[in-house]
Amino acid sequence: MEMEAGCTSASSGGTQVHYHPPLQSRAFYKFTQQNLPACRPQLTPAWVIAIFLVTGVLFIPIGLVCLRASESVVEIVERYDVECVPETYRSNKVAYIKNSLITKKCDRLIKVQKHMKAPIYVYYELDNYYQNHRRYVKSRCDKQLLHGLEYKHTSSCKPEEYNGGLPIVPCGLVAWSLFNDSYTFVRETVEMKVNRKNIAWVSDQQHKFGRNVYPFNFQNGSLIGGGNLDPDVPLSEQEDLIVWMRTAALPKFRKLYGVIEEDLVADDSLEVHILNNYNTYSFGGKKKLILTTQNWLGGKNSFLGIACMVTGIICVFLAIAFALLHVKFPRPQGDPTLLYWNMKNNIS
Repeated sequence: MEMEAGCTSASSGGTQVHYHPPLQSRAFYKFTQQNLPACRPQLTPAWVIAIFLVTGVLFIPIGLVCLRASESVVEIVERYDVECVPETYRSNKVAYIKNSLITKKCDRLIKVQKHMKAPIYVYYELDNYYQNHRRYVKSRCDKQLLHGLEYKHTSSCKPEEYNGGLPIVPCGLVAWSLFNDSYTFVRETVEMKVNRKNIAWVSDQQHKFGRNVYPFNFQNGSLIGGGNLDPDVPLSEQEDLIVWMRTAALPKFRKLYGVIEEDLVADDSLEVHILNNYNTYSFGGKKKLILTTQNWLGGKNSFLGIACMVTGIICVFLAIAFALLHVKFPRPQGDPTLLYWNMKNNIS
C-alpha cells in the first residue's frame, strides 16, 4: 500500500496516524524546495535580438531627455580658497588661516550668465575632505544629540568628549569640525536675503536632534575645529549643524547653505562678501561656492543621461551584431516540446 505524504506517528495499538500539514506549510515546503510554478523563458535568437533592440530604443531617448533636463539647470561655480588668500601668504596658506589677527574677509564678483529662476540654492563644496573616514564617522554620539546631558556614555566621541572636566554637547569630531565660512550676496548695493531655514531633513530635526538639547561647553578648548553654536538655540533648530552632521560618502561633496528666493537676471553682477574662516589648507582641500537652480530631475548632473545613452547604444549594437551572426551562421533550434518541464506537463 502506498504511503500518503505527511508525517506519521505510531500509536500504542500498532496503527499509524497520518498527519497532513496545513496548506500554508505545504506552500512553504514547495517554496523552500523550489517546486513552485516558475516562468521558464525560451531565449530564442529572435527573442534575444528583440529584447536588446527594444531596450536600446527605450534607453536612448530617455538618456537624451535626462541630458536635456540637466543642461537646463543653471549653475555658477566659484572657487575662492586660493583667491581669498592675500598675496603675501600664498606660499604659506596655513599660517594665514591660523593667524587670528589677519582679517578673513574676501570679496568676489560673480557674473550671472543665464536667467536663474527662484528658488536658487546656495551650496558650499569641499574637495579632498574625507568625512567617510572611519575614525571621523564614529566620533559622535547620536543619543547625546537627542537627550543632551542626560546621556552620559559618550566614549565614542573621543577625543572631543570632555573639556575642562565637563562634557561637550554636541560631542565628537564631526560637530567639532563644523563648517563656518559665511556668504553675503549684494546686487546693486542691495543685500539679497538668504533663507537659512528649512535646509535640513525634517526627519533629522524631529528624530535625531533634541528640542530641549542646547550646546554646552562647545568649542571652548585650546584647539578650535570650526564653527560655533548659539548656546540659547536648541540643536533641533541649528540646521547648519544638522546638515553638516549628515556625513558625506565621497571626498568631494556639497552641502546646502541656504536658499535665495528671488530671480537672478542674465548679466546681473553679484558681489559676494565671504568670511574665509574654514581651514582646508592643512590637508590640501578646496572650497567652492555654488549657486544653482533645480528642475524635475534635480540639480545639474549628466551622469544619468550619459549612462542611459551608453546602455541604449550598447544594446542596439548587440542587437545588430546578434542579428547579423544569426543570419550568417544560423543554428538549428531544438524542439521546445522536448524540454523536460514541457514533457512533464504533457505527461501529467
